[in-house]
Amino acid sequence: MFEARISEGALLKGIVDAMKDLVTDANIDVSTTGLTMQAMDSSHVSLCALLLRCDGFEHYRCDRGMSLGVSMKSLGTILKCANPKDTITLKAEEKNDNLQMVFENAEADRVSDFEMKLMDIDSEHLGIPDTDYKCVVKMSAREFAKICRDLGALGDTCTIDVNKDGIKFSVSGDIGTANVMCRPNSAADKEEDQVVIEMDEPVELTFAMRYLNFFCKAAPLSPTVTLSLSKDVPLVVEFKIENYGYVRYYLAPKIDEDEDE
Repeated sequence: MFEARISEGALLKGIVDAMKDLVTDANIDVSTTGLTMQAMDSSHVSLCALLLRCDGFEHYRCDRGMSLGVSMKSLGTILKCANPKDTITLKAEEKNDNLQMVFENAEADRVSDFEMKLMDIDSEHLGIPDTDYKCVVKMSAREFAKICRDLGALGDTCTIDVNKDGIKFSVSGDIGTANVMCRPNSAADKEEDQVVIEMDEPVELTFAMRYLNFFCKAAPLSPTVTLSLSKDVPLVVEFKIENYGYVRYYLAPKIDEDEDE
């Protein structure tokens, strides 16, 4: 028996919205410690990882670990029926192929319940190696999303350059070029306005703009985003979810063909 109640329905809706355009189907692994999910996008360029610890939930029970195979699109469709202030309860029985969802709204004195068919998804659990990143940048999630949205209108690839001066985002496209530089600013009053850079050595990598904009759908979940970069390894974009855990995205850098010649 698995049962989890989350008092902020908007949070669960936001988490699924942040992943459903990238991940088609995924196994949500439930255990006594919480929920985890790992899934590649269909083109195997990026990976999405989710952690929701049990102590963040209003109520949490899991008698035995199980995998819930879900269609992210179907899950998003059902969650659209929930109001942001609804309390959402997820339930699943062992050896049952349905996930139950109950939406409760005390103010409106309304209870809605849904059942979604679970899927058998054959997916390998990818071991993500521990990497000692050369550059770690923490900045405003809202600002990062705006930069990606603005630059995405100009080009398909974004070069991220971290050095002693700050973090620079650059694109070059048919209509021209654009650069946005964010300088270190750890003295800002609000944490979400700070730009904090920890750097062992400068790193410059290029990524597909389309995926960065997919990742930015998680920006409403957290005031800040952390970018971790090292040469020749995937970029990690992490949005921390207060009291629960995180949504993390991994994106392989684009390889410069000239280097292979």
